[in-house]
Amino acid sequence: MGWKDAFEYMRGVASKHGAGTQPRREDEGLPLGARIGSVVNLQQSPFIRANSNGSLISLPTPADTRVLAVSQIKLNMAGGLYRYYLAKGDVDAKEKFLQVFRNGQGEIAELMYCTQLARVVPETAEDQDAYTGVSGSGLGDKTYRLWREQLGDIGLDEADLDLVFGDGDSIDYWRDAGSTDAEFVAPFSGTEVRLDDASGSQGLKQEMYFMPYVRELKGGGHEYLLITTEIIASVNGDTSQRGIHVDFVIGIPFEQERVVIQ
Repeated sequence: MGWKDAFEYMRGVASKHGAGTQPRREDEGLPLGARIGSVVNLQQSPFIRANSNGSLISLPTPADTRVLAVSQIKLNMAGGLYRYYLAKGDVDAKEKFLQVFRNGQGEIAELMYCTQLARVVPETAEDQDAYTGVSGSGLGDKTYRLWREQLGDIGLDEADLDLVFGDGDSIDYWRDAGSTDAEFVAPFSGTEVRLDDASGSQGLKQEMYFMPYVRELKGGGHEYLLITTEIIASVNGDTSQRGIHVDFVIGIPFEQERVVIQ
């Protein structure tokens, strides 16, 4: 499908420990003290506020509290980006994660709770070029538009659609990177290494092209649309499981004091 219609580890997989040495956790030293198995407690007020203002964010369920996997995303940008997965989405393509951005000074500059809206597979070379921005358009354009019909096709009911769109048939997001005057800014690119267990023996590595978009919600606050093209390089060290897909993820910002990880 074309771009306009298209919406709709930490160090690599860990090497073997030498004989006689004490194995250590590969998920140590993460922001907020997170580890695989940690319990995440999120205050509900940001969800209630965002939902009442027409956000597309999916509300967390009682099961969405434990960190199942952690990843570090190394992009061509200052600072570090981390994701703590509460649902990995490997089977049903419905990721849920807490995204943490730590700036070049090592300070936590942004927290965001994210839920996957949709996943598409670019089927042609033209689509892949658009989703990686290599042709100078597509991912990295100044705006991105979601259509009511597209969201209806993926299962949102009429009440939700009315809350999000009102009397309109589309919503626009604005690129949250680069000059606001530029028609196109090349997407961030790099790699994500996800660890699915504390030893580092399970997980995946993938190449990424990433661009955040944002809109102001009715009644205040912001909602982010994170569009990420992911090219899988290996799964559990197996390099034969390659593939490409594009994830559309909705995120809402959280203040650090509203998040507790134990």
